[in-house]
Amino acid sequence: MSIAETLGIEVGQVVADHTLTLTRDSLVRYAGASGDFNPIHYRDDVAAQVGLPGVLAHGMLTMGVAIGAVTDWLDARGWVSDYQVRFTRPVVVDPAEGADVQLVATVGALDDDEARIDLTVSYGGQTVLGKAQARIRSL
Repeated sequence: MSIAETLGIEVGQVVADHTLTLTRDSLVRYAGASGDFNPIHYRDDVAAQVGLPGVLAHGMLTMGVAIGAVTDWLDARGWVSDYQVRFTRPVVVDPAEGADVQLVATVGALDDDEARIDLTVSYGGQTVLGKAQARIRSL
């Protein structure tokens, strides 16, 4: 059986459409888990000193929460065999309001064994992950 039949998907189908809020707490937790304690991810004064518009979310955190929406949809029916992005813009995380990151994941291509999922990830109306694509396989 093809992946399209197994997962009940077709090209153009939206499989995830979410808004994820990153907070300063999210950044602290990610820093602890990843070991990335660069102060641009938690100190406004350091971010300003290096010319940034504010504290930035870790790029890999943004990448991770984006693919998380796909793996949540996929559940135990399959797995991600490849995932690639280009970081195009930073996500500035406001100390009070955080940052709302929009994610839309669409089936971009199908073959017998694999599907390509195209992710549109944006913040403030601008794309933050370019050429974001995951390849998935069913179990």
